[in-house]
Amino acid sequence: MLQQDMIAGGKTVLGIEFGSTRIKAVLADDAGKPLASGSHNWDNRYENNIWTYSLEDIETGLQDCYRDLTEDVRNRYGVDLVTIGAIGISAMMHGYMPFDEQGQLLVPFRTWRNNITGEASAVLSELFGYPIPQRWSIAHLYQAILNGEEHVPQIRFMTTLEGFIHWKLTGRKVIGVGEAIGMFPVELDKGCYNRKMVEQFEALVAEKQFPWHLTGILPEILYAGTEAGRLTEAGARFLDPSGKLQAGIPLCPPEGDAGTGMVATNSVAERTGNVSAGTSVFAMIVLEKALSAVHPEIDLVATPSGRLVAMVHSNNCTSDLNAWVGLFDEYAKMLGVEQSMDELYGRLYRKALEGEPDGGGLLAYCYYSGEHITGFEEGRPLVARSPESRLTLANFMRTHLYTSLGALRIGMGILRQEQVRIDRILGHGGLFKTKGVGQQILADALDVPVSVMETAGEGGPWGMALLASYMKNHREGESLETYLDREIFNGEKGVELAPDPAGVAGFERFMDRYQKGLAIEKAAVESGIWG
Repeated sequence: MLQQDMIAGGKTVLGIEFGSTRIKAVLADDAGKPLASGSHNWDNRYENNIWTYSLEDIETGLQDCYRDLTEDVRNRYGVDLVTIGAIGISAMMHGYMPFDEQGQLLVPFRTWRNNITGEASAVLSELFGYPIPQRWSIAHLYQAILNGEEHVPQIRFMTTLEGFIHWKLTGRKVIGVGEAIGMFPVELDKGCYNRKMVEQFEALVAEKQFPWHLTGILPEILYAGTEAGRLTEAGARFLDPSGKLQAGIPLCPPEGDAGTGMVATNSVAERTGNVSAGTSVFAMIVLEKALSAVHPEIDLVATPSGRLVAMVHSNNCTSDLNAWVGLFDEYAKMLGVEQSMDELYGRLYRKALEGEPDGGGLLAYCYYSGEHITGFEEGRPLVARSPESRLTLANFMRTHLYTSLGALRIGMGILRQEQVRIDRILGHGGLFKTKGVGQQILADALDVPVSVMETAGEGGPWGMALLASYMKNHREGESLETYLDREIFNGEKGVELAPDPAGVAGFERFMDRYQKGLAIEKAAVESGIWG
């Protein structure tokens, strides 16, 4: 079938993902082959000590991204996009969006980037005997209760960003299991929020006499492969104000970017793992069994099909690195040198591989925001060096690539102590865009082989499209792992790079410096110089 006929006949799937700096849509055929894409650049705001995006930013960004997709379809295939076989919505994980009885947002969206729930996280983790990270929705809710915030009694529904968009498109208050477990712990074998922990939470807040119960304000949990509603007329106009998109299109359960990253790298089976590295960085390792102890640095989450996953999440990865590349771009333009940002990134990243294995004694922290793994509620990007350090461009770039993985490495060390077995790790995200550089740095940092697939560059929105494809096309009883192997990846393993012994030893020396130097980062935060 011709591609334009596929598109006109709705033999397609669409994934849309709200990333930290870009909203992206990928339209694929039923076999998962990307056909067209669209995007919209945006960025979070820091308002009243909260990292947030406005509802206007969310709505206009979604619509502009979809419009960009339809233009790409029209330019490539000469047809209008009027129907789609299935749609999936994804977004940056977790956070806090509480709504009142009229469906009005009660406080500005609090994103994953906010490290403002430390007290709640500690209390709930101890109460449940289960790690509750600061970005989880329940930590935000309980912190609001501890703070005595006026909006709490008015809550009638709370969800995450992709759950909100899905609700606007379908009218259904649901969430995929992989994201649900980041709102509140889930009994994966039963598909419900952990009943014992729900009772513990209700007892904890009973004296407040809120007019709601926890399970009454959380979204319904759905597993991959389940239909999660259909596009309403109002939803179609919310997505496509032009009026061309037809209602009635089925949607799969909305998932967080952690889940879509696992799908996009075919890392949903036990003993597989992936590392997503962009604005933030996180590793997802599908476990064979539960960990032996509770570790605050390790989140317990799930694949979209409900397998237990150990997650190491660092709030900070490439934001500071991107800022330095921007500075070098400004300098190049001052000299009259014109080049694309892709060319500049490629040259600087490749230069990093010429640096000394430990970065020449340099030290940097990429902490734009707080970092829970190392105990920071706020961050200050900084560079430090001794008089004996070798300040070269290669060492400077290598150090910034190293530090983007520093906190992640600390968390992964805990999994190594737990003797978690990993057959393969796949990398995806902006850090791996320059061929062979970020991949080698990660292999050296973790001392394991790292693969990158050609398709991984499509990222989370493509992973979301694959979840829509699974819902639409899987055989009865067929698991997500089997479907991806059979229909999408066909045995593809990607290009693998092994750790370089010199790089492994150099990263170890850098990490020794990194951990000792955390006192410098702490002093920068506590000094009050920048607020």
